[in-house]
Amino acid sequence: MNPQAPVRAADDAWLTAVYYRFRAWRGVRPFWAGLFTLIGGIPIAYFPYADLRLGNVTIAMATTAGSGSLIIGVLLITLGVALWFQQSIRVFAGVASILLALVSLPVSNLGGFFLGFLFALVGGALALSWAPGKPQDAQDADDAAAAKAETYGGGPLGVPGPRDTETAYATETTAHADGGRNSAG
Repeated sequence: MNPQAPVRAADDAWLTAVYYRFRAWRGVRPFWAGLFTLIGGIPIAYFPYADLRLGNVTIAMATTAGSGSLIIGVLLITLGVALWFQQSIRVFAGVASILLALVSLPVSNLGGFFLGFLFALVGGALALSWAPGKPQDAQDADDAAAAKAETYGGGPLGVPGPRDTETAYATETTAHADGGRNSAG
């Protein structure tokens, strides 16, 4: 099956059509950056309010900075969802999620026991590094330019030789007029 062919629900099963639509939707946005940022916010917001039961003993991890942890976690989750639907804020969201991840270290149980910290940090870095793809016409133009550049690569070790419009000799008006020697002073 050609992955670039249009998918119609009548041709494929509905699950396959949903998969291809999701794949196309995911391909034009920083999906993984949003997912990592969203996953990073969950442990940061959850751990300060979690209870761990070991038999009859309850261990509460509640801290005085629980509200700060909740705010950081909710902001990271919001930034993760915003990255999916507003690709234009990727630089802001990337910087904000990295800063929130760093702030979560002292505020929120070492950034959700380093789990939320690492996910938010990776998500912010992915958001900063993501760039929208070029349209198909621009890619074709780049491919044509690369093919044209390959035709000039006939020199030794792939170094291009002189083109038809260039002269192979130096004149008095070029930088190499003195036989290639430079004089200072």
